Amino acid sequence: MLKPYRLSNEEKIDLRHFDPNDTGEIKSKEEIREEFEQLEHKLRELQDKLFAAKSHGVLILFQGMDCSGKDGVIKKVLSNLNPQGFRAESFKKPTADEAAHDFLWRTHKVVPGKGFITAFNRSYYEEVLITRVHGIIKDDEAKSRLHHIRHFEQMLADSGVVVIKIFLHISPDFQLEKIRERLENPEKHWKFDPSDLEERQYWDQYQAAYEDVFRYTATKQAPWYIVPANERWFRDYLVLRIVLRAMEKLELSYPQPKIEVQTLLEKLREELPSD
Repeated sequence: MLKPYRLSNEEKIDLRHFDPNDTGEIKSKEEIREEFEQLEHKLRELQDKLFAAKSHGVLILFQGMDCSGKDGVIKKVLSNLNPQGFRAESFKKPTADEAAHDFLWRTHKVVPGKGFITAFNRSYYEEVLITRVHGIIKDDEAKSRLHHIRHFEQMLADSGVVVIKIFLHISPDFQLEKIRERLENPEKHWKFDPSDLEERQYWDQYQAAYEDVFRYTATKQAPWYIVPANERWFRDYLVLRIVLRAMEKLELSYPQPKIEVQTLLEKLREELPSD
């Protein structure tokens, strides 16, 4: 099921060939409701093994246009994880301290350690997206940064960090409707940023920048997934399947005890009062 959405080779990508309304062969949320709950339970089991084994870290990276649902998918798919082993990181405009360092510094320092899962709401890819679209860096610099990102992700993989990269794909009309909802609903006013409307003017430039990102950084070790996100329920379902598949490949198991369990049990039985 995941193959049509997975990019792992260097090839020219045209986002117009990916339908943001796609739901595979599934017609409604009701069809996968029970399966979704089972998958959530399985993810919690895998997280428990990941935390116990301390053999890998898992980085789930979300990118997408404004209103694509980065906050929502983290809340819906990952909020049931044990918070002891999970956290979410969000990246806005760099602070003065962050800007004084290399462009990977602020994200690298919060990459998950072994045993932990971290979700990035936006990421180091912003440094080759918004910076490029707004002319802060030139094309040559952007390609140099993409080269560094590719090697950075390879280093993470070599260090035991699984990198799952997800692009939440929406249509311009869908985005406009979401912006309108935020303006009409007082409870969502806090989500609205006037820059969201301004950034819409650069839609085509962002699509082209993303296509370059996919072309240069979709690898076997760190593939990209293009997730249709107009239908929120399918977005959540597909993301859950993607994360589960990546963790299943790790073949996680609980570590063997370093103590003589049987001997200790026998000793406890001896100390327990008999009936």
